[in-house]
Amino acid sequence: MGVSAREMKHGAVIDEFDVAAPSYDRLVGANPGYHRHLRMSARRLGLPRDGAGLRVLDLGCGTGASTAALARVLPAAEIVGVDASAGMLAAARAKRWPPNVRFVHSRAEDLTSEHTGGRVDAVFAAYLLRNCPDPDQVLRGIRGLAKPGARVALHEYSVDGPAARAVWSAVCWGVVIPAGRVFTGRTELYRYLWRSVLQFDPPAGLRARLEAAGYDTVRAVPLPGWQRGITHTFLARAGGGA
Repeated sequence: MGVSAREMKHGAVIDEFDVAAPSYDRLVGANPGYHRHLRMSARRLGLPRDGAGLRVLDLGCGTGASTAALARVLPAAEIVGVDASAGMLAAARAKRWPPNVRFVHSRAEDLTSEHTGGRVDAVFAAYLLRNCPDPDQVLRGIRGLAKPGARVALHEYSVDGPAARAVWSAVCWGVVIPAGRVFTGRTELYRYLWRSVLQFDPPAGLRARLEAAGYDTVRAVPLPGWQRGITHTFLARAGGGA
């Protein structure tokens, strides 16, 4: 019997991301709309044009795809990318970045305002929360790092209904898992991806989780294409914002 999705989240998933890091960009690059959807979610933060004077936290930045999306949408913002996987972070750091972008190696649960250089104006977290052992702890931690009323965008798998679940399973077993074997020689991370998405909150559940953690103006906006009903942008404000 393989390692369960719950067990993977307590360390093994970080090890698998380390292994996958050298080929990760090629794999996600084969996903139609992957980078465009990240930019779409970054724009949905609704921050002032170019982001001048703002500090934006990119939590779970991986190899820097979400960081690049933020840098494209908010070229003048200070962007702090954070990831728990040393391998993924090394791949991100190896790319060329403007001086307003920097990276920090940390688990989301361990992050402090000392890492970020102060409280942040916005938080972007792509495909992060589902991988955390305690999502509620992470959401509370984000509130502690954010200024009151800071804007938050979770770009996350959250499957909405039986049809979307069927599409997700078909794509995983027909494309993602075989591609993972080709690119890395392993399938553990990609089988975990399939299971963890199906076990994670549906949109109504994640909205309720955000509200229970003290966020307001919470809403879910679907992403287009084959991922409609599978991936959403969850938008909120860190408690108390107007």
